[in-house]
Amino acid sequence: MSPILADVLQVSALVVALALVHRPLGDYMARVYAGKKHSRVERWIYRAVGADPDAEMRWPAYLRAVLAFSLAGVVFLYLLQRFQDKLPLSLGFAAISPDQAFNTAASFVSNTNWQSYSGESAMGQLTQTGGLAVQNFVSAAVGMAVAVALIRGFARSRTGELGNFWADLVRGTLRILLPLAAVAAVLLVACGAIQNFSGTQSVTTVTGGTQHLTGGAVASQEAIKDLGTNGGGYYNANSSHPFENPNGISNLLEIFLLLVIPFALPRTFGKMVGSVRQGYAIVAAMAGIWLAGVVAVTWLEAAHPGTAAQLAGGAMEGKEQRFGEGSSSLFAVSTTMTSTGSVNSFHDSFGGLSGGVLLFGMMIGEIAPGGVGSGLYGMLVMAVVAVFLAGLMVGRTPEYLGKKLGPREMKLAACFILVTPALVLTGTALAMGTGNGESSMTNTGPHGFSEVLYAYTSASNNNGSAFAGFAANTGFHNTALGLCMLLGRFLPMVFVLALAGSLAAQRPVPASAGTLRTDKPLFTGVLVACIAIVAGLTFFPALALGPLAEGLAA
Repeated sequence: MSPILADVLQVSALVVALALVHRPLGDYMARVYAGKKHSRVERWIYRAVGADPDAEMRWPAYLRAVLAFSLAGVVFLYLLQRFQDKLPLSLGFAAISPDQAFNTAASFVSNTNWQSYSGESAMGQLTQTGGLAVQNFVSAAVGMAVAVALIRGFARSRTGELGNFWADLVRGTLRILLPLAAVAAVLLVACGAIQNFSGTQSVTTVTGGTQHLTGGAVASQEAIKDLGTNGGGYYNANSSHPFENPNGISNLLEIFLLLVIPFALPRTFGKMVGSVRQGYAIVAAMAGIWLAGVVAVTWLEAAHPGTAAQLAGGAMEGKEQRFGEGSSSLFAVSTTMTSTGSVNSFHDSFGGLSGGVLLFGMMIGEIAPGGVGSGLYGMLVMAVVAVFLAGLMVGRTPEYLGKKLGPREMKLAACFILVTPALVLTGTALAMGTGNGESSMTNTGPHGFSEVLYAYTSASNNNGSAFAGFAANTGFHNTALGLCMLLGRFLPMVFVLALAGSLAAQRPVPASAGTLRTDKPLFTGVLVACIAIVAGLTFFPALALGPLAEGLAA
């Protein structure tokens, strides 16, 4: 079988699998968040935290709950790392330094999962399982809760109430993420991923040397790492490590897990607003951008110039040799466009232009399909902007799903869009201007600059993948990247929830002959064009200094 045919069949199988679960999973999530009954376990949790799950919250109260819960997570995870040497299951590892503990706590609570450490040689099993894996669940559930609050803003009228954060958090964790992760973990174990608490084993290598292998609850953490679009690997090699990703079947399963909830949430959106066609328009935009990225990166890597690359059938340096260039490209595009950060190859090894595509996938805002929850609410904000621009072109007051988009709504949408570019460009500029970026670069020239730009793009967009070759474990970068992660996660949530509250308070506007149909392919095209133009105009100068300059010089 030719490599091209194998790549086409792999992508086709993935698309078919996602299409098959799109409707049932999306409908199920809509029922979960629309339900009124609470299970016994859920009632125990509500009593333990002192929450009334039936009390509706206006957007300021919803936001305060999100921030309070996340702050508690940062403090708990920071302390767990600082005192891990005094706790059980530490495997003899020392306590994490203050700046790295802050960076890791900010990373996992913000659903970024950027890692400036090697998991198998720094984090004990209690920290990995009781701290990092727990945040993999709840940080993803927070993103889903905020997305659902925005959906309610579109669906409700003449009220400021957006639901109850604690009910949304618990339901998202117990009814959606936990059962799906349990099934995924069993499948990964069946594929050969390890799941134990055996500690460190010393083995003799084929050359007669000694190697120390750290065991742990890898399959269960791997499942939620991908399913919750988290990305933090149990091992430094992440999904290129055979304990995490044993074979081709597990590799395709992990890509499926990255994409399944983000691609199903538009169906949930359509069901909750009473028009599944609206959900189809959103998911079509997501799928179109993702598929274009897959085709572009796969083609660029397969056609990479150079005799060695052509003889190898593609640019194989730094790629996962077990899976080939096609699987590495598919994984790379899927992880950068879902704010996951899980990798099965070094993105540093991709060519200048293909590396630029991976960067651009993050720069458009992680919305194709984006992170769990965050991808949907990011895409809906872009839909608001697209409707506004279309309204300007025809001279009408813009309306989306029966809600007028006035000055307040557009100011909130504009603030949402400006947050991450400001963080990316400011962070990169400070790193380069102070010399901290250059001192951490392994390469020089445009490729070295791309390492710094990638790091701050990944952190600010809550992706978490690294370009590799970038020495991030310094006091400056641990602090700066940690701040970018927190601000890049929670500042946009402020504007999303404020927008949801503004929309929910409005009176619905009946559709008329001049109303823009937002459930048609024409609107999907306008939405995709709006996303590309906004990101292109914002980041083109930075891309020109890094990946574009490198690609044109190749």
